[in-house]
Amino acid sequence: MKRIALTSLDALLARIAETQALYVPVDAKGGARFEQWEAGKVLSDATNTARSAKDFFFPQTESLYDVKMTGKKLEIVDTREDGEDFVIFGARACDVRSFSILDSVFLADPVDTYYKSRRDRATVVSLACTKPEETCFCQAFGIDAAAPEGDVAAWKEEGYLYLKAQSEKGERLLEALSDLLEDADEKAVETQQMRTRWFLSALPLGKVSFEGMKQTDLMDHFKNEKWKSLSEACIGCGTCTFVCPTCQCYDVREFDDGKKVRKFRCWDSCMYSDFTLMAHGNSRNSQLERFRQRFMHKLVYHPNNHDGEFGCVGCGRCLQKCPIGMNIVKVEKALEAPHEE
Repeated sequence: MKRIALTSLDALLARIAETQALYVPVDAKGGARFEQWEAGKVLSDATNTARSAKDFFFPQTESLYDVKMTGKKLEIVDTREDGEDFVIFGARACDVRSFSILDSVFLADPVDTYYKSRRDRATVVSLACTKPEETCFCQAFGIDAAAPEGDVAAWKEEGYLYLKAQSEKGERLLEALSDLLEDADEKAVETQQMRTRWFLSALPLGKVSFEGMKQTDLMDHFKNEKWKSLSEACIGCGTCTFVCPTCQCYDVREFDDGKKVRKFRCWDSCMYSDFTLMAHGNSRNSQLERFRQRFMHKLVYHPNNHDGEFGCVGCGRCLQKCPIGMNIVKVEKALEAPHEE
């Protein structure tokens, strides 16, 4: 393990930024967000950014290719530019775990080359939590906020930033910074971890569990009569899907300027009435069906198809942002309660 005094943090960030783009969380209107680092920027102490770090790999809007038309001749033009290596500094444990969930979708055959290119070029420096929010429940999914995943894990404690490489990318990054770092004892980090884990267990959602959602007969959840009452308050705004670090639905659209057609993809939401709308109509015509789809996917379909891994990381963003106070914890508790057949 290595460490550097927090008073020298700017020197560390400047060194990283010399060779690759560096993105850090900073405070902004509407909440913390990731921005490219430059001298003088003050890193945010917020537990989480308002929007998740998935934007780095799966951006909200992304050009795919152009189609040029010359008479009856069509030419497909790949509009991708050469990407650059970059470092994400300060991602929390929940967001880092979300990357592996996205990987299971975008890196499965057929591999999404747009997503893969960004993943290959990124080095993730995670930052352990010390003061989780009351809306946090990452521990319900086996995520340890005190020992985050990532290429490099970092901890702020006693005036120092402690760093531990956890992958080949992480080792290369710390090697490039070796003249700024010194060897460190892990005791300070271990003390912080014990404190954070206790704090997490004492939170309002510290004991919540989703394990009861795992069962062989998924139709028992699908036919639960409580979907009706749960969905009645939902206004279908899609906020929960846009702040969620694991949602991966998108639509492919086009823009025709008369000379070429630009194909692009953009985030979409299963909560919208026109989601996957086709010529014959929509396969989910009611709010109940759309509401049920979102939570069934997170809590039942995804774990059934990915070795028990839920499609949620407990970041708490949906608890904070839903305008009617609905969230995945309320849904889970309602479905776990006894119900009529």
